[in-house]
Amino acid sequence: MQNNTRRLKQNLDGLGFMTDMLLIIVNHLFDAYKNKFSSDLLYYILKKGINLRLCIHHIKKWAVDGLGKRSSFERNITYMFVLLLSAFTVFLNLLVIISISHFKKLHTPSNLIILSLAVDDMLVGIFTCWYFGDTYCGLFVIIVRLLHITSLSNLVLIAVDRYMAVCHPLLYPQKMTTTKTLISICLCWCCCSVYIIWFVISNGYFNMSDKILCYGQCIVLMTPAWRFIDLIVTFLFPCTVIITAYLRIFYVVQRQVRVINSQMNGIKSVMDISVRRKTESKAALTLGIIVTAYLLCWIPFFICSLTKTVSSTTLTFLAWAIYVNSGLNPIVYALFYHWFKISVKNILALRIFQPASSLMDIFTDRL
Repeated sequence: MQNNTRRLKQNLDGLGFMTDMLLIIVNHLFDAYKNKFSSDLLYYILKKGINLRLCIHHIKKWAVDGLGKRSSFERNITYMFVLLLSAFTVFLNLLVIISISHFKKLHTPSNLIILSLAVDDMLVGIFTCWYFGDTYCGLFVIIVRLLHITSLSNLVLIAVDRYMAVCHPLLYPQKMTTTKTLISICLCWCCCSVYIIWFVISNGYFNMSDKILCYGQCIVLMTPAWRFIDLIVTFLFPCTVIITAYLRIFYVVQRQVRVINSQMNGIKSVMDISVRRKTESKAALTLGIIVTAYLLCWIPFFICSLTKTVSSTTLTFLAWAIYVNSGLNPIVYALFYHWFKISVKNILALRIFQPASSLMDIFTDRL
């Protein structure tokens, strides 16, 4: 009796698998003229045979610590949180992009780097799951890895910009012009793109059929040599530059504060220097908070990803912490930058569509 029951259960499981597979085949054959998903799937069926596994069965298991075991209400809350997080990140960073792009007064070297970082964060907010075969898996890895590296690269540019403004204020206007900053940003994105394309092609992300466990899976695989190179290029080197620059900035700021306090005698020039130093220090502090928050989100993820003892739940949580970080930067701008509050008010009031609105003095909210 038990053997018959077990055999019946196995048959039902097999029937359920075949039903799922047939439904997917029929649905995607119907849309075959739109994409090549169906031909890829049929290829996998012919190649893998009955051992083929669809990644759709792993989706419930992927969610935080067995989301499939939770009630439908809890699952809906989780999915709603993910959706709102994505929309929140895109909307806030879009406000930053419109603000800096529209108002001429904000076209400064520092703000252009912030604009580049906001574009990066907005693209992270648009991030979605991929289920379109080998070719698109390679493109997906290119996009995700590119966003990661360009984020760190933008933070390196921010650190260098603040270093020049605080530590070499007399050279800053000549060294950090708008044109040079734009060239630096373009080179940053181009170099990162070349590196990522080289990384993806060298690790065979456009031919994943022999590496994946189930159809639809898009995983990050790399050789030990590439793991070492990637760790240095995308993490250790930029983090070292950022931390070194900010340590130097805070040392110089403390030294300047002591000098100004010792020479304070009521002279207007000294007062002007003091105000200017305070402005630069506040800007360095604001961007330092952004850099610190970014590193606090990324360092644990990198460390845990290098070890094999960390659970998938922990890595998933740390990965979502990284996505949350992309939505935090505009909040930091709102707390520390008065111009961002004024620009958002004008954007939401649709004043940017008025004639000559781009010439508005965003620091005083007047044309």
